[in-house]
Amino acid sequence: MMKEGQVRIPSGCAIAAVISRDGNRMTGEMITRAMKPMHDRSNGLGGGFAGYGIYPDYKDFYAFHLFFDSRDTRKQCEAFLKEYFEIVHAERIPTRKIPEITDEPMIWRYFVDPLRSMLAELQLDEKEFVSRAVMHINTEMDGVYVFSSGKNMGTFKAVGYPEDVSRFYRLDEYEGYSWTAHGRYPTNTPGWWGGAHPFTLLDYSVVHNGEISSYDANRRYIEMFGYKCTLQTDTEVITYILDYLVKKQGLTLTEAAHVIAAPFWKTIEDEKDEKLKEQYAYLRTVFPSLLVTGPFSIVLGFTGGVMALNDRLKLRSMVVGEKDDKVFIASEEAAIRAMEPDAENVWAPSGGEPVIVNVKEGAF
Repeated sequence: MMKEGQVRIPSGCAIAAVISRDGNRMTGEMITRAMKPMHDRSNGLGGGFAGYGIYPDYKDFYAFHLFFDSRDTRKQCEAFLKEYFEIVHAERIPTRKIPEITDEPMIWRYFVDPLRSMLAELQLDEKEFVSRAVMHINTEMDGVYVFSSGKNMGTFKAVGYPEDVSRFYRLDEYEGYSWTAHGRYPTNTPGWWGGAHPFTLLDYSVVHNGEISSYDANRRYIEMFGYKCTLQTDTEVITYILDYLVKKQGLTLTEAAHVIAAPFWKTIEDEKDEKLKEQYAYLRTVFPSLLVTGPFSIVLGFTGGVMALNDRLKLRSMVVGEKDDKVFIASEEAAIRAMEPDAENVWAPSGGEPVIVNVKEGAF
């Protein structure tokens, strides 16, 4: 049997996404279909999905999805949560027992609301409070990992092929206006439950195909601002970079994309639009340590939208298509056709140019 690390698949990993501009909710079946023709881009060491709009009954509360290795670690974590949050509802995440998914941890979800008294005592805004709580659990508590923490969204991931992960988590029973998916072929990092994609923080979720050769520089910079990279994979840092640039620095998603996949200096020099030229130069000068180098294609999911982005040399494949109110994104056109055989306007985005799709206001 071939062991991880003995073979290198440069174009490995599969990503896919679907979003309804009108906010129409879809079950997880459509995004699962997208992963089937890309089966060989994975090797069974990680699969995962993120769905948005899936918890309408608890949409005002943060949905924490957690892995526990024992009842004791669950009790320890619950004690921490009760100190800082009101737990509105808690339960095991429903799963199906299937032979393809083994060695599963205890998988729970908690719908929580920060205690106003703690927000006042710590003088933090709500999102920063929740972010710090997630970081504390993931770095200070052994045997427990928060793998999803946004409102009205959830991430579902495991060691396995994505089609099996979908069946395991019963995603056909959920409905959301937006879905992302990932099939993993790890070449440099371990295959484990926490290391499967998507990687999340609050409502941001990232799926990624490729490698980040700038990981150490990116990680050292982002950890100066309270983020902790602990999950043994380079993709995690992209989630934190986007959170930092958009939520803390106030950049637009387009501006953040032009930090991560910044134009070459020669491209900036040749830019005819003086305003764009000035903006590109400013972003490259102010955030040089957040330039992500190496081959990558990513999809960022967030409340009300998705963003797809290639590295500036377009060293990883990514295709976009449309049909009616839906936009489809995938590593291969075959995956888009599996979701919608009659997809139209199929194109491959240019390197470094983000594709941002938003649900129309008030639609969800």
